[in-house]
Amino acid sequence: MFAPEFDYHKASSVAEAIQLLGANDGAKLIAGGHSLIPLLKLRLARPTALIDIGDISDLKRIIINNETVSIGALATHWDIASSHDVKHACSMLAEVAGGIGDSQVRNRGTIGGNVVHADPASDWPTVLTALNARFVIQGPGGASRTAAPEDFFLGPLTTNLADNELLTAVEVPSFAANQRSEYAKIAHPASGYAVVGGAVVVTMDGERCTAASIAVGGLVPAPVRASSVERALIGQTLNVENIMAASNQVVNDLGSNIIGDFYASATYRRAMAAVEIRHALFHITGEAHVGSRAVSVIHGVQYVPVDREAIPVSDPGSIADPVSSTESVNTENQPRKRWWEFWRRS
Repeated sequence: MFAPEFDYHKASSVAEAIQLLGANDGAKLIAGGHSLIPLLKLRLARPTALIDIGDISDLKRIIINNETVSIGALATHWDIASSHDVKHACSMLAEVAGGIGDSQVRNRGTIGGNVVHADPASDWPTVLTALNARFVIQGPGGASRTAAPEDFFLGPLTTNLADNELLTAVEVPSFAANQRSEYAKIAHPASGYAVVGGAVVVTMDGERCTAASIAVGGLVPAPVRASSVERALIGQTLNVENIMAASNQVVNDLGSNIIGDFYASATYRRAMAAVEIRHALFHITGEAHVGSRAVSVIHGVQYVPVDREAIPVSDPGSIADPVSSTESVNTENQPRKRWWEFWRRS
């Protein structure tokens, strides 16, 4: 299908892009185009004009200073994944960027386009929420502001960017020597998007957790901080028993608006939120994945007893298959958000 007609403008600076946004009601920005072009072809987005910001060099820079990693909105996933400075300052950024899509997506897709698109199943919103990122936004007249993830991501395909504002950078604190991080997800086999994802950052004093920042995504309209899990971990040794108990607390943070579809029901995704959090924590601590997958969770067990002899574990790295359990794919009476209900809001 062909895209609807639109005017085309190429901006050479941030100020010019913002001026063009103000002069063209209903215009959209385009850089890598991996999110917008499919919407145009499906006629789910009908902008009056496209403003090409792909050649604004100031938005491609990655700068690390004052214990902050500042990533320009037009930095590609490959730019982030291949940066040795990023790997040293905040390894989680490079690891996640290197796992997004395929090589073509990583070479063209940008971090700014990704987060502004605000797809609930995308990796960056969840990861940046756990990393306590700040989104740097510029508006008319050089006005600038920053937004925290909980203020920036409002819902499916919805952020708090005004029509005449532009995301210029994403800022993330550099890791301290005693901080550890991991992102674990159940990836949809067709797209690689997160069915459920859990991002974990912990600060350690020896084997004891002194601070935690945990977020889940893929199953909710916007990333959710797992504050109940964070509180349960702080002050605790990160052993199997404490990780299992703390991760189960995530049900207190999810709310009732859980995304479900024909691949994975809302009930299944809710159960897997705890699984992916503990999966990430087990990677951080080096523990075996005892009970970390859905051996008993999919059968409605809230807490899996930690008995290394009793719990059957086959492939520790395997991902629970939603279609392997009748209960996990039973979509009767499950709230279900169809994909086009999200796209309508663009």
